[in-house]
Amino acid sequence: MNAPSPSPAADNAALVSTRFTVPGMRCAGCIAKIERELPKVPGIAAARANFSAKRVAIRHDPALDETRLTEALRELGFEAQPVAENPMGIEDKERQRLTRAVGVAGFGMMNIMLLSVSIWSGAEGATRELFHWLSALIALPVIAYSGRPFFASAWMALSHKRTNMDVPISIGVILATALSIYETMTGGGHAYFESAVMLLFFLLAGRTLDAVMRDRTRAGIGALLGRMGKSASVIGPDGSTRRVAAPDLEPGMLVLVAAGEALAADGEVVDGASAIDNAMLTGESAPEPVGPGSVVHAGAINLSAPLRIRLTHVAEDTALAEIARLMDEAGQSRSAYVRIADRASRLYAPVVHSLAALAFAGWMIAGAGWHQSLVIAIAVLIITCPCAMGLAVPAAQVVASGALLRRGLLVKDGSALERLAECDIALLDKTGTLTLGSPRADVGALTQTQCAVALGLAQASRHPLSRGLAATLLHEGVEPAAISDVREVSGEGLTGRWEGLAVALERPENAGETLATCLRIGADRQIIAFTDPLRTDAAATLAALKAQGVSASILSGDRAAPVEALARELGLAAEAEASPQAKLSALEALKAQGRRPLMVGDGLNDGPALAAAHASIAPGTASDASQQAADAVFIGEKLMPVALAVRVARKTMRIVRENFAFSIAYNLLAVPLALFGLVTPLIAAIAMSVSSLVVVANSLRLARGAR
Repeated sequence: MNAPSPSPAADNAALVSTRFTVPGMRCAGCIAKIERELPKVPGIAAARANFSAKRVAIRHDPALDETRLTEALRELGFEAQPVAENPMGIEDKERQRLTRAVGVAGFGMMNIMLLSVSIWSGAEGATRELFHWLSALIALPVIAYSGRPFFASAWMALSHKRTNMDVPISIGVILATALSIYETMTGGGHAYFESAVMLLFFLLAGRTLDAVMRDRTRAGIGALLGRMGKSASVIGPDGSTRRVAAPDLEPGMLVLVAAGEALAADGEVVDGASAIDNAMLTGESAPEPVGPGSVVHAGAINLSAPLRIRLTHVAEDTALAEIARLMDEAGQSRSAYVRIADRASRLYAPVVHSLAALAFAGWMIAGAGWHQSLVIAIAVLIITCPCAMGLAVPAAQVVASGALLRRGLLVKDGSALERLAECDIALLDKTGTLTLGSPRADVGALTQTQCAVALGLAQASRHPLSRGLAATLLHEGVEPAAISDVREVSGEGLTGRWEGLAVALERPENAGETLATCLRIGADRQIIAFTDPLRTDAAATLAALKAQGVSASILSGDRAAPVEALARELGLAAEAEASPQAKLSALEALKAQGRRPLMVGDGLNDGPALAAAHASIAPGTASDASQQAADAVFIGEKLMPVALAVRVARKTMRIVRENFAFSIAYNLLAVPLALFGLVTPLIAAIAMSVSSLVVVANSLRLARGAR
């Protein structure tokens, strides 16, 4: 690494940002090293590590190319790859490698345990030696293959004069394996292959789950960008049109957007009148009328009539791309208990290995001989292997996540339970979160004939209100009337003829902020009002949250009038018409006050807020990107899983603390016994396994806590 020097980039306003995938980040120490050391390289102004995504964003002078930045990371001991070059290549390879390794370790562990049962049952002589050799034949290739992620990471760290949590893991596995080989070759009574393979299996399982979670995060951002139109019809100077792929669009181009087409870029309407489905950005279920001068965004769907649009922002400059960037940058792992386990693992290496060395030296001085001294030293290493400590968090998280899943809430990231337990305020979106997000018509005042005519018209349109009206009438068992000459006119509604009469579903006069349509049959008119029903248990959920010390308020991109009406009904404070950036600002303001906000939302406009909140939950009806950005997803029309998640998360953290306490107590008792030679490596291996089982058994109590 170059010596520290003033960075010329610090005085250069034209800094650029480059992102790298860094799968070798394993703990908080790795993050600190990257963010501390990279800015010492001339030309690098700052570095920001995203632990959950395994990515590093570097702000640097444009004169520094990706090769030099990659080399700077490699000099710190981290292999890296520019995200722009191959966004998923290195991450996919790591996940595949971990999946294969955990499968091999699981296969080996089960077979070696079967052989060990016979040895523990009292097999002697040639039978015991045969089982030891069979265990060795299975364990050695399994350890060599499945241990590669740990061995390679440990070697990389040590070769660059640093340590990580893979160093003590690798030393423990290698020493246990070496002693087992010696015992097998010399006809010894004990071998510990099962301990080494079991440790690898549990640790690999945790890392594989972590890699899967990162894949889901990247998939969510991809799903968000996938909502943009793939191409657009560009109008030439002579009036002809040609299809141009979205990446090739340029600001200033005039494009024709047909009805039903998704916009491929941001722009301003120059000709035409239509309605657009802009729910992905605003969260508003009602369509938004647009005309000349209206600003429209990539990903919005033109519902009813062609529009001519002058492009203003394309590709990475669109509002949708900005939301994707905010989601990617906001998603950070804030797992306090995992950091505790990391620190414990870092302390494990110098403390326990020093104890093992002292035990070896002490027993040698006492005249015990090198074999007995080595056996005692390895017993110290095995009995203190941080398996129970490593299981303290994931075991509780897995049980709690399974219990919540049975109650209709999917927790996507176990560490989210830690953050959910700490939340003290909930910010809830309106449409699709507190409400069901689907307009329902009030048809109680309609006659049977009016219902039939209304259904006949509504079925001919994809407009959200028409779909809501049709769904309501079909649920009531209404048979549609036969409507002829049905036409849909942008901004006016549906028209047709029924039994010689002109009929229509049209915009009512002076409708104001109310969701409504007007059914006209001849000269008769009937207003049909729509409501977005409140979730039936919304009030009870808010009361349950309050009982747990979690206050609540509404943070919505919807129009002010319906938001304020709902806020009055529920007795909550509310902020309406909030953009994605405004929602992020509200969250940051709460964090600055020391609060820990829980965001509950469903729209694409909620994606950045869901990613940036201390914890986040989305309904199962939410957009793909919002579900991917959230820490948890609840299924069904009930809101109560939100309150249940907080309650179970807090109980989970109590169990985690108990697991940590047991692990510490176990080591305080076991280490002295091993140091004084009162524990053989076999007993040490059994004790280590029992300590892990105790942690798992304690975690299983959570299965009853979610009832």
